[in-house]
Amino acid sequence: MRKSIATVSVSGTLTEKLEAIAAAGFDGVEIFENDLLVCPLPPEEIRARAADLGLSIDLYQPFRDFEAVPADLLARNLRRAEHKFRTMERLGADLLLVCSNVSPEAIGDDELAASQLRLLAERAAGHGIRIAYEALAWGRHVNEYLHAWRLVRLADHPNLGTCLDSFHILSRGSDPIGLEAIPGEKIFFLQLADAPLLAMDVLQWSRHYRCFPGQGGFDVAGLVRHVLDAGYTGPLSLEVFNDHFRQAGTARTARDGMRSLIALEDTLYGAAHPAVPTGFAFAELADPESLGGMLAALGFQRTGTHPSKPVELWEQGRARLLLNATGGDAGLVAIGLDSPDPGAAVKHAESLLSPVLPRERAPREARLDAVAAPDGTEIFFCGTAWLDDFRPSGPVAGPLSGEITRIDHVALTQPFHYFDEAELFYRTVLGLRPQESLELPDPYGLLRSKAMSAAEGAVRMVINLAQVGGRDLAWQHVALACDDVVAVARRLRAEHPELLLPIPANYYDDLEARHDDVDPKLRELGVLYDRDAHGEFLHLYTVTVGRVFFELVQRTGGYQGYGAVNAPIRLSVQHAGPH
Repeated sequence: MRKSIATVSVSGTLTEKLEAIAAAGFDGVEIFENDLLVCPLPPEEIRARAADLGLSIDLYQPFRDFEAVPADLLARNLRRAEHKFRTMERLGADLLLVCSNVSPEAIGDDELAASQLRLLAERAAGHGIRIAYEALAWGRHVNEYLHAWRLVRLADHPNLGTCLDSFHILSRGSDPIGLEAIPGEKIFFLQLADAPLLAMDVLQWSRHYRCFPGQGGFDVAGLVRHVLDAGYTGPLSLEVFNDHFRQAGTARTARDGMRSLIALEDTLYGAAHPAVPTGFAFAELADPESLGGMLAALGFQRTGTHPSKPVELWEQGRARLLLNATGGDAGLVAIGLDSPDPGAAVKHAESLLSPVLPRERAPREARLDAVAAPDGTEIFFCGTAWLDDFRPSGPVAGPLSGEITRIDHVALTQPFHYFDEAELFYRTVLGLRPQESLELPDPYGLLRSKAMSAAEGAVRMVINLAQVGGRDLAWQHVALACDDVVAVARRLRAEHPELLLPIPANYYDDLEARHDDVDPKLRELGVLYDRDAHGEFLHLYTVTVGRVFFELVQRTGGYQGYGAVNAPIRLSVQHAGPH
């Protein structure tokens, strides 16, 4: 299907927006009136620029507070409309969005509203223009899409149809099944936006928290299916009002919007992800000088070195960590994912506008392709051949099996404007399923966090918002699974107590008040605890080195969470500084 986007959805000047929208691969654009009003170029030049970029101008919007008004106001409204029509002729746009009236002067009279909409359509027809009438969720008298359709049907003019907007429909909890009752030829336009599920005034919700499909909690795909079943053949168009998007980079926001529509189409046509990852192949960390000692203390052994890159392989159980000496503070720089079909995973990523990163490879080295996550972390799609690239670094001291069995999850902090983009990236490019979005107390504000996972927890990833209260929390961590975290804590407490994050006694006082069966050894060893209806979770944290720390976790039963209730404790201690 053709794909369009409203200029209000991205930041920048109108000309910058058009260039970014075209570069992202859109077919058309909705021109938001304010973008045109502040542009120094005349409408004719905007029309020419859009044409040169291969963009059609699919809609001009919005025209507000028109219908169901007294006669004197109607005359003024028609004068406004004639001016818009002339502007649209210069712009080369032939479809005008008319929003349902929100003015206190509007009259609750369907017959009057329909007759005035018909008059507007007649005037528009004289200019070769059509009218798409939309029910705003906060409209004074018309705020439901079926009510708007009744007025369009009552007006009965060929140049009058309806505009459907997923936000206005789904934010009110309206049943989208009624969309199939509207003839497809009378659905003149379809605007799409997702949103987080919030309990707030719908106008403020709409103006500040819309996001691209797949980034929120609405069933946008289900709504689109109903519209297509009704016979709609126009474009899928994004209209998103979002404070973060308005401040983010124009090009990457446009590209993220296109990714959302590609993924939406895949959902509509039942295209399954070709290669959902089945596990972690490795996590790659910078600065071996700072981290090597900690890994050794945790029981890892250095088992190999790369012949052409300054990279060491450290292993324990099925947990593999790479230490890269290319420079920079200690931090998580890359993640390798076990893929059932790395080639298919790469092609899928490229189809979603995530190009393969350039990478030098010696002739006999394994092919290992990677794409960049929004925060810059490299994501590798791995078979098994990559391990053959590492040469043994010397004799291994005993078996590689130990207390740690595998990588349980990784947590990545995101720059302030990239959180929604990251959620969409991991959901679509990797095929991970989103879990509940949380806001966790931090000493300096709230930390926004969202977990995502593959089926049965084979791969778990957590994305966190990087800035809290103006502070840059660029902390990342790797969580390592073990079968007996208490035993690990006891050994570390005896051999390397300086590596463990100290937990306040007040935490354990509260824990014992909440649970009367908690092992008292947890207090002594600095182990944190959580439980849900399915199982238990024990975990501990190391101190932070550079930008990275480790978490050791033990899951019992069917526990699928991440100990989020304990995150405020960890954050508070980390803020306090070195220990």
